Amino acid sequence: MRSGGVLASPVLAAMSMVGVLALSACGATTTDDITVGPGKGWPAAYHDGRASGTSPVVGSRKVTLNWARPLGGPIAQPVTIGPDGQMFVTTRTATCSIYSLQMATGRKRFCNPITPDSPMASAVSAPTAVDGTTNVYVGDDGSMNSFNYLGQPRWRTPVAGVPIAAQFTADGNLLSITQTGQVDVLNRQTGARVTPTLQLLGEPDPLAVPDLIRPASAQGMDDCRLGGPQCPVATNAAVDPRSGRIYVTLWQPGHPAAALVALRYHDGKVEREWFAEMLTRGASAGPTLSADGRTVYVGDNSARLIAVDTASGATRWVRQLEFVARGGISVAEDGRIIPAGDDGYLLALRDAGDRAENLWERKDLALRGTPVQTAGNTGYTVAAIGDGLNLITFDTKSGATVDSELLPDALGSTTGPAIGPQGEVVVATRIGEVFVFKPNS
Repeated sequence: MRSGGVLASPVLAAMSMVGVLALSACGATTTDDITVGPGKGWPAAYHDGRASGTSPVVGSRKVTLNWARPLGGPIAQPVTIGPDGQMFVTTRTATCSIYSLQMATGRKRFCNPITPDSPMASAVSAPTAVDGTTNVYVGDDGSMNSFNYLGQPRWRTPVAGVPIAAQFTADGNLLSITQTGQVDVLNRQTGARVTPTLQLLGEPDPLAVPDLIRPASAQGMDDCRLGGPQCPVATNAAVDPRSGRIYVTLWQPGHPAAALVALRYHDGKVEREWFAEMLTRGASAGPTLSADGRTVYVGDNSARLIAVDTASGATRWVRQLEFVARGGISVAEDGRIIPAGDDGYLLALRDAGDRAENLWERKDLALRGTPVQTAGNTGYTVAAIGDGLNLITFDTKSGATVDSELLPDALGSTTGPAIGPQGEVVVATRIGEVFVFKPNS
């Protein structure tokens, strides 16, 4: 672990020289204050600021397929769901970057390009976040954007890169972190910056390198999915509302490994607290906070799951897995940890302080998406069974299967389930189809 300055990559750091102002949509500044919401629905890619992959809704032990529909383009990020059940998902088609669907019927509410002159841009790789009045926030090439529940633009704020992390802060602002390491906290009403921009790769020196140019916003995005070295920030972030800490992964150019970085949002600024270079071959999963905020979990491409002390950055324990944990890590209030990985199987661990203990494992269930946990000791995941995919409902205490439902004609992998406000289970396949299951009990 180490702290101190970081040398800027000349090409990436040039991005910070571009002065940008938030562009506000008509009427955005006259609206009453809006709240983030109580957490029912699925407000962020992994549900909440902890990135916990859990829901307070009591999960149903029996679900039935309600509807399914293709979007016509790939899906790379989990579906998010507003408090009234309205769904949002990014994709890449000839005309649309973000879809909004109605929970009950699957009917399209809107389908928008984000960057007006380039609907084929990088929004497919950007997560969405939705607040308590169903305003949605989503990034694309060189911008963070907000739309209302009807798809009408609210504001657009230019950024350097593509926002790969989108979370809400404790004071109701929006955290945006791009794959190039630009960190911004934005006002959700206007898109205006409420803190000075922080560059995780350091600020450039215009005297030393006077001819820096701004690279393409999507530079390095091809490396983000697997946490490769050309994508400095490859995973979503976690936010602790009590301490104001923000946890993000960072691979600095030329360094042998990626790092877990703790930032702190306070007093109108974001500052770095500690830096722990520990992620062999890059970040693969996380960061995910424990319920008490004392431990953050992260996975790397050497198939390790690592528990880190949030105050100091010291490693508490390392668990070597039989597969690379990828995407999100589901961490329940009672401490049950369920990692994900398309090359892995269903596994539950318990944090014993200085080690991870096995609770149970299901090597017969080959994962095809991130598992999630709900109240009532019920979990959901997608597994490959035969030539197809099934939604598996399992008991989180024992790992036993309690229900299995086919995803008709689904192939490949998924972005993992999202849980609706009434206990609906929403699954999106990476090839571009959305399935919604309704609870029966």
